[in-house]
Amino acid sequence: MVNINDIAKQAGVAKSTVSRYLNNGSVSEDTRRKIEKIIKETGYKPNAFARSLKAQKTNMLGVIIPRLNSASTNEVLQGIDETARKLGYQLIITNSDQNNEREFENLQTLAKQKVEGIIMFAREMTEDHINTVKSVETPVLFIGQKAEGIHSMVHQDYEAGTKIGKYALELGHRHFLYVGVPETDQAVGVERRQGFIDRVTAVTGTTIERVETDFSRTAAYTKALTFLKETEATYIVCATDNIAVAVLKAANELNYSIPGDFSLSGFGGYEATAYVSPTITTVSYPYRQMGIEAVNKLRQLIEKEEVPLITDLQNNLVVNESTAPFK
Repeated sequence: MVNINDIAKQAGVAKSTVSRYLNNGSVSEDTRRKIEKIIKETGYKPNAFARSLKAQKTNMLGVIIPRLNSASTNEVLQGIDETARKLGYQLIITNSDQNNEREFENLQTLAKQKVEGIIMFAREMTEDHINTVKSVETPVLFIGQKAEGIHSMVHQDYEAGTKIGKYALELGHRHFLYVGVPETDQAVGVERRQGFIDRVTAVTGTTIERVETDFSRTAAYTKALTFLKETEATYIVCATDNIAVAVLKAANELNYSIPGDFSLSGFGGYEATAYVSPTITTVSYPYRQMGIEAVNKLRQLIEKEEVPLITDLQNNLVVNESTAPFK
């Protein structure tokens, strides 16, 4: 296998000259042409990682995801991977499995591996998270949650909640059930819910029941088998599309008709909402676009360009078969 020493010997130059050429350093035009010709003839492929270390650049980005079985995370990752490759970056992806200690550990490990920047899918924002990010010298971008003093990219979750609320009111519904998730997740557990509640309660004569589950379809399905028998709501709003799919499954097993007995909607715009019957009304989030923009923003941070602390992304209401006017 041809190495840098072989290239130097054939070109009649020092190894350091070939190294300078490979790292875009200064060499004469004649020497440059000679080295390029030999590299082309021999098919030599330089070790990109070793070259990047010498240049104090690894061309590597770290990504911390919260769990492996998330549809939204996978869509964001598609955008991250596509854009990172176009910009010449390699990815190191770590899973925190929804565990704070693993998130702290992954942040510190990636920083020690000299990645140039880190994208973290943030679940919850604690003082420890903020302190850990500020303790590493590597640029970090949060996505999904925002924290004071840290660059973040978020969805307009509060606005998404108001969109569902406005739509449900326009259909004539006044009795609602909101199936939420824990408030430790500020974006999904608080802002989506609060946007919906604020919009609905602005109209007199409305009532809202509330149930809490977690992000698991299994947990939501099991809980739905109970609360569907007890609620009098004519419109059920679920904090995520996964929860909405679980509620739909439970409703089918209990012989409820959707939207005949009650309307149902979620948040996310997951592909699964289009492959169930009835298809589920949802708010579609630009997950893949978030991945694309996250890499571009992180590159700007790496290159010490001015970047707004908070970037928010809009979403769209998608009306499907699971919702209907109140009769």
